[in-house]
Amino acid sequence: MPDMPNIDLKERDNFAYFTNVTTRYSDQDELGHINNCSYVTYVEAGRVQFLGGLLDPNRHPGIDLILARVTVNYLRESHYPGIMEVGSRILELGSKSITTGYGLFKDGHCVATAGSVNIYFEVESRNTIEIPTDIRAALETDPTQADRASTSR
Repeated sequence: MPDMPNIDLKERDNFAYFTNVTTRYSDQDELGHINNCSYVTYVEAGRVQFLGGLLDPNRHPGIDLILARVTVNYLRESHYPGIMEVGSRILELGSKSITTGYGLFKDGHCVATAGSVNIYFEVESRNTIEIPTDIRAALETDPTQADRASTSR
């Protein structure tokens, strides 16, 4: 996979796959804006939908992903109510890990960016494993997963 170090996660056009997350009243804090902890749950919703859709239980029995790292960069305030649009894409593939990038958009603005590292593992043995060949090929061919994007909203 070609190295993609200059992907600007603040740019909506760098994403094809989006997950819409409805903000909740309880996401706010005493300052009246969406609390920093809520952004991690929005990223989780995007990550689970984006990466979870790659694992087919018939082709990949007993394989799952574990989260090794998540980071969030807060860019501006956002407020309840509304929809947080989480754009997801691949940034890097390791031998056993996937680094994903996220842009969180609300009311036409990028309010945060995020990244995560997930590692493939066998559930029964609890050992890490190489990225399955078919998944690696799909991600190398299309790091934005544009072919799956039409079903992501």
